[in-house]
Amino acid sequence: MSTLVLELRQGDLMVVNGAPIRFRNRARIELAAKARFLFGKQIMAPDAANTPARRIYFALQTAYIGGDDEREPGLSSARRLIAEFMEATTSATVREMLARSLEAAEADDCYLALKIARRVMRHEEEVLGLPPLPAPRRDLPDTAGYG
Repeated sequence: MSTLVLELRQGDLMVVNGAPIRFRNRARIELAAKARFLFGKQIMAPDAANTPARRIYFALQTAYIGGDDEREPGLSSARRLIAEFMEATTSATVREMLARSLEAAEADDCYLALKIARRVMRHEEEVLGLPPLPAPRRDLPDTAGYG
């Protein structure tokens, strides 16, 4: 059995299997089983999904770390957004990356899908002259049930 060891700082945010976790102090954790997780700057807040590529990333993120009832709608949204982006872009490279991202998501490898989607976001930022996304807030949003 392989494990993944992560070093997290005080205030870092991590989502594991749909549950947000904020670290009150520096921690070194070990994931000893398969888990759906993102942490730090990998997590996009809903209000940051303000461009086509960022909306794709957010939909894929929802399909990956959302609750059971959010995963399929997230994937459906990603399919639609990717199709729209592929139709609108003139870049064959971007179309190929989006196709690979969707293929990974459909194969339940959303972590890879997100990795590819981040490359599309960087391309979009360069083409449109947008600043990169700022680092996410280090605190949890006010969410019912996570008080």
